[in-house]
Amino acid sequence: MTNHNRPEPIGRTALVTGGGSGIGLACARALAAAGATVHIVDRNAVAAKEAAAETGGHAHVVDLADPTAVAGLPAAVDILVNSAGLQHVAPVEEFPPERFELIQRVMVTAPFLLVRHCLPHMYARGWGRVVNISSVHGLRASPYKSAYVAAKHGLEGLSKVVALEGAAHGVTSNCVSPGYVRTPLVEGQIAAQAAVHGIPPDRVAAEVLLDRTAIKRLIEPEEVAAVALWLCGPDTGFLSGASIPVDGGWTAR
Repeated sequence: MTNHNRPEPIGRTALVTGGGSGIGLACARALAAAGATVHIVDRNAVAAKEAAAETGGHAHVVDLADPTAVAGLPAAVDILVNSAGLQHVAPVEEFPPERFELIQRVMVTAPFLLVRHCLPHMYARGWGRVVNISSVHGLRASPYKSAYVAAKHGLEGLSKVVALEGAAHGVTSNCVSPGYVRTPLVEGQIAAQAAVHGIPPDRVAAEVLLDRTAIKRLIEPEEVAAVALWLCGPDTGFLSGASIPVDGGWTAR
């Protein structure tokens, strides 16, 4: 019988990519507070070490654009949170091909390699949680974000395949798909969005970022982390292959 008073992360080991800031850091904090030992993966050494010190976890300074880096990360992981990401805003005809390819490596290939790396341990234990921090852009498209939209759609597909393969082994795989979250990634887009849309930066949030949402505010990282933590809890063992939009009503239209 499930003990609904005991969150599953107690005693578990989690690995969180992009764990030095934004959504990744919020997920690391939430998992640590629920009793998990957290491995923080980030290419920013200072951020990774600070996050590890705060959460009582372990820092791994890794650039996930390098596919060989995954082999050096822990494989004995019960919970994998794929959160690392980057963005570039430009029309398709002006989009740098090397930037497009980089975004796919970090946001599709790296999650694939990490899942491949960690699944044997999860299968052996008969329990595992793969939580992919996707985006509303894994469900909908926006102009000027060809690489990001393609990558998030790819991540959504990968997550569903892992859900189907992992079901017999007690492993679930789901996506959390937020709209615009108050993170350095989103804050860094404002100038680029102002340029491509031809509007001042102070109008970007209202006229571009929040145009399609019913709830007119940015999402806080902690709100996304709460959903990620719930997916690792005692009540979601039958929830797999899903994409949970945390988007202020964007996909309701």
